[in-house]
Amino acid sequence: MAFVEPTTLNKRGIALVPLALDHEAGLRAAAADGELWNLRVTSVPEPDQTRAYIESALQMRKDGNRFAFAVTDEASGTVLGSTSFHDILPAVKRVEIGYTWYAKRCQRSHVNTTCKLLMLTHAFEALGCRTVGWRTDNYNFASQRAIERLGAKKDGVIRGHALRRDGTVRDTVMYSLSAGEWPEVKAHLRYLLDKPRNPTE
Repeated sequence: MAFVEPTTLNKRGIALVPLALDHEAGLRAAAADGELWNLRVTSVPEPDQTRAYIESALQMRKDGNRFAFAVTDEASGTVLGSTSFHDILPAVKRVEIGYTWYAKRCQRSHVNTTCKLLMLTHAFEALGCRTVGWRTDNYNFASQRAIERLGAKKDGVIRGHALRRDGTVRDTVMYSLSAGEWPEVKAHLRYLLDKPRNPTE
């Protein structure tokens, strides 16, 4: 039995469903909203690489290293983006959340907060994780701010850690959240989702 078993997570009109080849067209359309593949600090696939992106995620699922979701609008089934549990370590009950991206129209909306609430709830309360981690490019300041807003703690920077899509070598900023910190973070995420939103946020 895999540590992360196939599951669908849903809340507030958003459904995270196991990524499948059937999502190819939807992922391509989501990435096209903002031509997200042109961002050098993200993992968004180029249009002609979408199928290979999904196939790679499915192989990583088979290997037990990553479980990818399609982020969808629950009512229509429209694909809004993708996110994953990855670097899954059952022995120490740790997962990381990453490979996360959304169509431009969904950015700075309730979508990311909802997804994080769903995934963190599943990680800590269903999987029994002790730690959930994140990693991001040292130049992806928007991602760093979003992770810090969750209440995650910065663990440090791994220098010269990974290749970007343009061939340059990035430093990786690492963050984590412990099970003991989860109740307060959960309450904060619920507060963010319940408060009235400024249309410009």
